[in-house]
Amino acid sequence: MGLVYLRELNADTKFAIWKIEETAEELLSKLQLDEREKAKYETFAKGKRRQHWLATRVLLRMLLKTELYINCPSDENGKPYLPDYPYEISLTHSFDYAAVLMSKKGACGIDLEIVKDKIVRIKEKFMKERELAFIQQENIEQLYACWCAKEAVYKLQGNKGVSFLEHMTILPFQYKPQGVLTLLLKKNKKTYSFQVYYEKFQEYMLAYVVDTVEAT
Repeated sequence: MGLVYLRELNADTKFAIWKIEETAEELLSKLQLDEREKAKYETFAKGKRRQHWLATRVLLRMLLKTELYINCPSDENGKPYLPDYPYEISLTHSFDYAAVLMSKKGACGIDLEIVKDKIVRIKEKFMKERELAFIQQENIEQLYACWCAKEAVYKLQGNKGVSFLEHMTILPFQYKPQGVLTLLLKKNKKTYSFQVYYEKFQEYMLAYVVDTVEAT
């Protein structure tokens, strides 16, 4: 099917979601990969993992409006970047969808997750007691909004040493199918405040973040 959702948040920031109905071979035919990328592609198990990786690259070309080769390596922490374009990027995928967020305003993060009951069983692994206290009757969608928000900020800051439970705190918020929440990140003896946007997308939860403000 291809592109199912495109949003320009402002002149400098946009994201898109791709529904993956193509085979890996069909997606591959839309790309030009260098030897490094071909070797990386071959390390993925056949099936969804390959389709996810390819779909994010197809989306990058669509958002950048080019059919030419795009250099998209990853840093030492696995965070992808575009050395030849003035954009920060973030990639995500879940089951039948892949998504890309890009911004000229600074580091960014996006996460997309299918909503399932299993999150109730693991809520204490990524949420503090005081965070769980404001969840409305174990609202599964609200829990996913929190998980996706933490994942999006994790991708934005790009450091593998950050813990969802220990270093991130979500302030109380009233859940709606589309809204914004505040997440505090403690890192390098400083606290940063992020405004994370979230929304229900079909049976998925989406969260994305761009701007950061250091807390006092």
